[in-house]
Amino acid sequence: MELNFGPVLESWRFLAGGLYITILLSLSVAACSMVFGTLVALGRRYGPNWLRVILVFYIDSMRAIPVLVVLVWFYFAFPIATGINLPPFVSALVALSLNLTAYVAEIVRAGIESVRPGQVRAGLALGMSGVQIVRKIVLPQALVRMLPALGNVLTLTVKDTAIATVIAVPELMRRADAVAGQSYTPVEVFTTVMFLYFLILFPITRGVDLLYRRIGFLGRS
Repeated sequence: MELNFGPVLESWRFLAGGLYITILLSLSVAACSMVFGTLVALGRRYGPNWLRVILVFYIDSMRAIPVLVVLVWFYFAFPIATGINLPPFVSALVALSLNLTAYVAEIVRAGIESVRPGQVRAGLALGMSGVQIVRKIVLPQALVRMLPALGNVLTLTVKDTAIATVIAVPELMRRADAVAGQSYTPVEVFTTVMFLYFLILFPITRGVDLLYRRIGFLGRS
């Protein structure tokens, strides 16, 4: 079989635009899920009982429903139910963030609960407030311990953006499918896409691993 990468080279600007949208969507989803996941974890850990019930239901629901279903619901059903039409990019951002926030919340909660209670009691003995204990004692150690798991979430975020193609978000996979359909070179096009995802994700996974090796001792207590 002869390979012809000519159509890939001719469409590099088109594919590069899709790669830009993939990276933009990934960074946006990662930022939202990290922020809201931390807030959900703190609310579940330290909030009142009624809030904990709501947050546990949300976490369990998002973990039980496939992300593709959430994505399609927000793009097709949400406008019918509310009368609010969301652009494809915004629908993907909201759906992916809602789904990943639940996983981040569980990671953060596990990290917080891994800190020994004796350190919290020591903080109280020193006259520190609950907020100060969480900010200065609990979260710094928990963050280091959570680093490998959060690195996995980041890689999943990048990979999950590929399913946004089903709602016409013009990300890398969507544009690659268009190029493959027009040029009849699916092997060359999708091989290139695989290589591009590898170029994005391999440095992330290795970088997180190296960072954890350097600062992992900070999470020991």
